[in-house]
This record gives sequence, structure tokens and C-alpha cells, in this order.
Amino acid sequence: MERIKEVIVVEGRDDIDAVGKAVDADIIATHGFGIAKETWDMLASAYEKRGLIIFTDPDHAGEGIRKRLTERFPEAKQAYLDRTSAEKKGDIGIENAAPEDIRAALSKVHPCMSEGEGPGYTNEDMKAWGLVGTDDASSRREMLGKALGIGGANAKSFLKRLNGYRIERSEIEAALGREAEKNE
Repeated sequence: MERIKEVIVVEGRDDIDAVGKAVDADIIATHGFGIAKETWDMLASAYEKRGLIIFTDPDHAGEGIRKRLTERFPEAKQAYLDRTSAEKKGDIGIENAAPEDIRAALSKVHPCMSEGEGPGYTNEDMKAWGLVGTDDASSRREMLGKALGIGGANAKSFLKRLNGYRIERSEIEAALGREAEKNE
């Protein structure tokens, strides 16, 4: 089992169990949005000494926690699990994912997002790729987000991730091409 140097941040105890079955890593749970002072202190220490990988659930609450953590730890790495891999009987969470899906998500970890330093993709690029303005734009963003390891999101957030994580145009077009081949 691969050893991960950074400390992985998840939401709860069940997430710790699921990630622990997939990789060898130190893991800290936030226990939801109301993060205790002791947890903030542990996270700050881990951030300074080893670095953090933020790996929250692919739902609204998880994105809120991710945003809060990223504000406090701007250079933390980001890992995303797609909603399909995280869903079980209508419940969405990392605890529902198979070990291979967790390993796949962690293998696509992205460095911190930086405003204004990305490739400069625009809404016109999003339209050209069919990621906005089409009936299947949401599902295309979800598919591309899974392939690139940046998660699915609404169009504005997805564009921000493409730029912030400095995803290369060739990566985007290759992933879209692979999906087109599958559908032929």
C-alpha cells in the first residue's frame, strides 16, 4: 500500500476508515463544518510540517468545508472524488467509495489554486468544449472532472478549477476525445 506523505483531511470517522483501507496515510477528520479549536491546531501543525490534502465529500457541505479549509491553508493540495463513486443508496460521501476509487482520486491530487496564474480559459472555451450551454453540459463537466481529478461543479466553479489547477489544454482535449471515442 502506498504511503502518502501529506496528512489527508476528511469530514468524519467513516471517511477515515474508508481512506485508511485504500492508502497508508495519516488522516484527520474535521467532524463537519464546526471544526473544533483542537482540530484546527492539529491541522495547522500538519500543514506546516508535512502538508495537507483536502479530500471532502462531493456535496454541498463538503464543498463548504473545503472552501473553509482552503482559506485557512491556501497551499493545501486538493483531491476530488466524483459523485458516482461516492454514492450509495442516495447517500454521498467518501465513506461509500471503493478503495480503488479513493486511490484513483488521491493519485490525481492538485496543487493549491492560485488566482490569475492559470492558463486563462474563458467561457468561450467552456462553450467550445460543450461544458456550458448544452443539455448535457453538467454531465460533461462531471465526466471531465472525474477524468482530470478535479471533481464536478457548476460552470463557474469548474472554470475556476481548470484555471486554478493549471490544467493543460491538451489534458482537457485528450479526456474529451477519449469520452467521444467511448460514445461512438
